[in-house]
Amino acid sequence: MKRRSSNNSIGSRQQGPFSSTMLAILGGVFILGVALGVTFSSTTNITPENVASIQYIDQKVPNAEICQAYGASATVMDTRTFVTFKPFSVFISQPIMQPGCVIRLNNVGILQKRKLVDSEQVRECRQRLNTFGYTGDLEKGPSINCLYQSDSDKNRFLDQSGSGTLPREADNF
Repeated sequence: MKRRSSNNSIGSRQQGPFSSTMLAILGGVFILGVALGVTFSSTTNITPENVASIQYIDQKVPNAEICQAYGASATVMDTRTFVTFKPFSVFISQPIMQPGCVIRLNNVGILQKRKLVDSEQVRECRQRLNTFGYTGDLEKGPSINCLYQSDSDKNRFLDQSGSGTLPREADNF
């Protein structure tokens, strides 16, 4: 009786779906892809004409340390709207965009301590569950406004059919 040799002998290798050569090639392609991604992202020119990240906005906000600790950086757009009635027409000025900060409702005392808003302004703003936002340096006469936070159900950008239910605004100011 002849014995058949087995393919599972100690000296032979079992070939799976991926050989070691194939795994080495895939690993090399992965590392090359990561290296290229890092190279392209580090050479991106971030300028006022090309705002590519929230970090750029965070750096340009006046009093960035205070803003990050007590609020959130923002892009502020100032526009003026003119309405004529005879004939009825609406005119809008070119928007002016500048960095700004929205202070969380429980941190408006920071503005009060610096005597930038008084207790009456804080009371009126909080009465309507609003908060404050500012543009300009806090040390050099900033422009401070009482701000109203809109509800997410009024944001038509979030109404995308087929995307399922969207979470309510979680980070209320």
